[in-house]
Amino acid sequence: MTNASDQPPAGRTYHLAVVSGGTSDPSSTRLLADRTADRVAALARERGNTVLITTISLRELAPEIGTAITSQLLGPKMTDAVEALGRADGLIVSTPVYKAGPSGLFTSFFQSLDNDLLIAKPVILAATAGTARHALVVDDQLRSQFAYLRTLSVPTSLFAASEDWSSDELTKRIDRAATELVLLIEAELATKIKEASWHRYQHSYGSAGGAETEIDLDTDLMRLATGGSAPPKPPTG
Repeated sequence: MTNASDQPPAGRTYHLAVVSGGTSDPSSTRLLADRTADRVAALARERGNTVLITTISLRELAPEIGTAITSQLLGPKMTDAVEALGRADGLIVSTPVYKAGPSGLFTSFFQSLDNDLLIAKPVILAATAGTARHALVVDDQLRSQFAYLRTLSVPTSLFAASEDWSSDELTKRIDRAATELVLLIEAELATKIKEASWHRYQHSYGSAGGAETEIDLDTDLMRLATGGSAPPKPPTG
C-alpha cells in the first residue's frame, strides 16, 4: 500500500539545465547528456510532472569562458548560462576526458561561477572517452569538483567509452541516474536546504549574485587592512 504522503507532487514544472563540454559536432559528450535528459523528462512525465530542458553547449561559450575566468566579466551567453543554472531544479553535466581528466573548457566554466550558485542542486555527473581506462574520472575528479561547489551529486555516475553505446549496461545506468535525479528534484531539497541553512554556509563577499554584502571586519587581518593594528598577542608561559 502507498500512503498519500508517498505520492510525488503531481502537476509540477521543473527546470533541468544540461551542460555539455563536447567540442565536436556531432559530439558523443552531447549525445550522452541529451540521452540522459530525455530519460529524466520521460520519467518525470510518467509521474505527472513536466521538465523543461535548457542545454548549455560550452563549445559556443568558449571565448566568453576565457574572459570570465580572467576578468570575472560575463558576456551575454555566459549571463544566459548562469541564469539557466540559477533557476534549474536539477543539472546534468557531461564532459569529454582529455589527458586523463575533464576538459579544460568544462573545468574553467565551473571555476568561473559564483560559489553560491549551485548550492544543494542535484546533479548527474557524466563523461565520455575513447577508452574504458578513463572510467574513474567521473568519480575520482568530477565528484570532488562538484562537492566543492556544494551540489548533491546523484549516487550513479555515467561514463561511456566507444564500445559502451550499444550496451544494455549503459542504458540501465542512465535509467538509474535519471530516476535518482527525478526523485531528488521532486523532493525540492535544494530549496529546503538553502532556506534552512543559508547562513551556515561560508560565503564570499559579493557572492549570491552580489547579494552577500556582510563581512566580518572584526578580525586581525581586516583591522590591518583598514589601517588599524592587530591586538597584542597574549603572553605565553
